[in-house]
Parts: sequence; C-alpha cells; structure tokens
Amino acid sequence: MKINRTLAEMLAGIFFLGIVCQIIGAFVVSDQLLYAKSLWFGILLAGASAVHMYRSLDRALDLGKDASKIIFRAYLIRYVLIFAILLIIMTTGVLQPLVVFMAYMSLKVAAFLQPVTHKLWCKLESLKKGR
Repeated sequence: MKINRTLAEMLAGIFFLGIVCQIIGAFVVSDQLLYAKSLWFGILLAGASAVHMYRSLDRALDLGKDASKIIFRAYLIRYVLIFAILLIIMTTGVLQPLVVFMAYMSLKVAAFLQPVTHKLWCKLESLKKGR
C-alpha cells in the first residue's frame, strides 16, 4: 500500500508531537504510566482520524456533487466516535480524558505545522538522494 505523502507528513508530525509531549510529561506528571497510556492512546486516535480523513476526502472527491455530503458524514462519524470514546474514558476512569483529548488535538497542531514538516521531509529526501 502506497501512502500519500501529505498523510505521511501528518502522521510524522503527530508522532513527533507525541514524543515531545512524552518528554515534557516526564518532568511534570506524577503518574507516568497513566499519562503515557493516555497520551499514546490519544496519539493513536489522532493518527487513525488523519487516515480516516484522508480516505474519506479521497473517496468523496471522486464523486463530484455528492462530495460535500460524504465529507460531512465522515466528519460526523469521527467526532461522534471521539465523543463516545471520551465519554467512556470519563465514565470508567481507565485513562486521563484531558490527556487523551490533548493528544488527539495533536492532529490539529500537526495540520498547522504541516508546511514545516513538508520542508523537513524534502530536506531529508534531498540528503538521502545526495548519498
């Protein structure tokens, strides 16, 4: 399976933000294990959401005039699912819901930083070709 470059850059950005948050949390958080489980679960959700978003946009744009309905339905599915997951987490207390939500929001931060990630990706490719 060939992955779209923009999606790969987004996933790399999400993963990088997860590492940064893990390092910062090591100095700030008292319950390291619960924080790490919550953080990486949220990062996994963000990655899955990015893949779902890419696939639904790719599928919808092939349809023409029905694209907006498909895109909106996919958007609703993602956010209803995230809401349900956070509700379950809050009810059971197995993870820290705020940390899961913060990690999920890495999707938004990675999208904002995607031009920077793109430049870094291009530099790495040029170094790789220069060998």
